[in-house]
Amino acid sequence: MKTLHSSSLFTLHSSLFVLILLLFVGCKGGGGGGSTGVISFFGGGAQGDWSIFRGDPALSGYTDIRLPRNPTLLWTFQSDSRTHSSPVVANGITYWSDRRGHIRGVDMNGNLVFEYNFQTAVEASPMIRDSILYIGRIDGNMSAISLNSGELLWNFETWGQLRASANFTNFGGREAIVFGSYDFYLYIVDSVTGEELNRFESGNYINGAVALWQNYVVFGGCDSWVRIIDSRTGIATDSLMVDNYIPNSPAIVDGFCYVVCYSGNLYEFQLENGKIVSHRIVLEGKANDVSVPAVTAESLFVLTNDQHLYSINRQDGSVNWRFLLKGEAHESSPVVSRDKVIVATRSGIVSIIDARTGTLEWEYDTGEQIVASPAVIRDRFYILTNRGTLFCFGR
Repeated sequence: MKTLHSSSLFTLHSSLFVLILLLFVGCKGGGGGGSTGVISFFGGGAQGDWSIFRGDPALSGYTDIRLPRNPTLLWTFQSDSRTHSSPVVANGITYWSDRRGHIRGVDMNGNLVFEYNFQTAVEASPMIRDSILYIGRIDGNMSAISLNSGELLWNFETWGQLRASANFTNFGGREAIVFGSYDFYLYIVDSVTGEELNRFESGNYINGAVALWQNYVVFGGCDSWVRIIDSRTGIATDSLMVDNYIPNSPAIVDGFCYVVCYSGNLYEFQLENGKIVSHRIVLEGKANDVSVPAVTAESLFVLTNDQHLYSINRQDGSVNWRFLLKGEAHESSPVVSRDKVIVATRSGIVSIIDARTGTLEWEYDTGEQIVASPAVIRDRFYILTNRGTLFCFGR
C-alpha cells in the first residue's frame, strides 16, 4: 500500500468516536474523449444509448455524439417527485428514480411508458443492461427489474445505504454487477440471479460509483483510500491514501484515473496492470468534491468551488481556460459531447461551452435546482431537475 499523506481524516484505524460519528453523519457526496480503454457492455440503440451514470463503464463523462446546433426545448415531463438521480437512456426511453421510490420511463415524445414503485426512498441513478434495470436503494437493497415485463427479478440485501449507480463487469466468467455500500463493502453480484460472487471490505462508506478500467474496478471511499480490485478475482491489486475522504466517483481515460477528495484536490493516477505507477495533484484545493470530472484524450474538465468550469491540459496540467458559471457549481457533473461541454448549476442554468475555447454557445434557465448530470443521445440531450422535471432538448 502507498500513502500520500498520513494525516488523513479517516483511516482504517480511526478512533471509535470518529467511527460512531460517521455512522450518524455519513460521508458527504453525490451518487454517483477518445477511447475509454474498457470493453463496453452497453450497446447503442438507434439513437445511441446513455444507459449508465456518466455514459460509459469508465465514468468518463464523454461521448463522441455531436450536440444539435441551437437546441430547442422539445418537451418537459413533470413528475413532482424530488430526485437526486441522473437520467439514463436505453432504446429511446429515459429512466430515473426519485425519493418516493418510483422508477419512471418516458419515451422520445415525453409520454410515460414505464413505472415501478419500490415504496422506499431511492437516490441512486439506474444502470441498464440487456433490458434489465439495476438500482440501489436507501434501505440497502440492490434490485433488478425486467423492463420487458415490469417484474422485480431479485433483491440483494446489504447492511448500508446504496446511493450510487452500479456498474457491469465479468467475474469468474459470469456477468456481474459491482457496487459499493455504506456497510463498507464492495459487492460483486451475479447479474441474472442476484447471487453474491465476491465482496471486498474497505474502511468506511463507499459513496460513489465504481469505475471500470480493463479488468479492474477502481473506487474511492470515506476512508480516504483509492482502491483497485481485479474484477475477475475480487482481489485488491493496489491502493493509495489521499489527503481526505472521497465522496464521489472516479473518471478514467487512456489508463489515467482522476479523483477529487473532500479537500478539493484533484488527483491523477496512472494505471498499469492493476497498479498505480505514478500520481500527482493536478488542481489543489479548488475542485468541487461532489462533482465528477469529465475527461477526453487531451483535456480534463472539472467544476470548482468558486463557480468556475476549468479546462485543464492533461499532458502538463496547465489551465486551458476557465468559465464563470451563473450559479453555484454543485453535484451536477459536466459532460463532453465531441467538442462541446454541457454543464448545469444548482441554480438551474444549463450551459453549452466550446470545449476548445471556453466560449459560451448556448444557455437555458430551467428555473429549478439541478444536481443531476446530463444524458446525451443522438440529436438530443436530457436534463433532470431536483423537482423531478425532465427537460428534453434537441432540434
